[in-house]
Amino acid sequence: MTATADYRTLAERAGKELASATAGEALRWTAETFGDDFIVASNMQDAVLIDLAVKVKPDVDVLFLETGYHFPETIGTRDAVQTVYPAVQIVNAQAEQSVAEQDAEYGPKLHDRDPTQCCFLRKVVPLRSTLARYSAWVTGVRRVDAPTRANTPIVTWDERNGLVKINPIAAWSDEEFNGYIRDHGILENPLVSAGYPSIGCAPCTAKVEAGADPRSGRWAGQAKTECGLHG
Repeated sequence: MTATADYRTLAERAGKELASATAGEALRWTAETFGDDFIVASNMQDAVLIDLAVKVKPDVDVLFLETGYHFPETIGTRDAVQTVYPAVQIVNAQAEQSVAEQDAEYGPKLHDRDPTQCCFLRKVVPLRSTLARYSAWVTGVRRVDAPTRANTPIVTWDERNGLVKINPIAAWSDEEFNGYIRDHGILENPLVSAGYPSIGCAPCTAKVEAGADPRSGRWAGQAKTECGLHG
């Protein structure tokens, strides 16, 4: 049996055994199972997942997709994370081309004309190449984030990227999530309180009206709802 098949079997078994696991239980299992061979993904909207992960592995690798289009506040949050959690290893995954090189090949503002292609070049490809160095990754995806995420399991096999995927806070409600930030004094991107409840790249993220779908500010006016990172 190949290593891939072994990990797929492991993920299927863990998906059942950890179906009702708490975030702490899921992350302890991840650290015990994979050691240094996993990475935690963060878009630096907040440090909730990072804070949870460092409790089981203080020097955990943290994946940040440095697209070249982030808000200054997002970069500032990433830098603050490094200060607050000095042992954390931030892995800045970058696209093969700089923004200027991409503009030269595809034309300026590809994100306006073909956001799916832009996300593929600046997010999906760098993510894939970074994840190829690990056997598992941890994400902050929650079922309440969007209808497309309603059935997110705690542990699953990520067929697209070929590794185990752990979603320790998948079952958290907004109340639980915001309560964790409040009760533990967790770092949060200042854009959240400024009306940006879902933060992506600056050209494709807008403020959200009070009471509106939190993700309605992502690719506003277009049919696109996902980066393509999670399916």
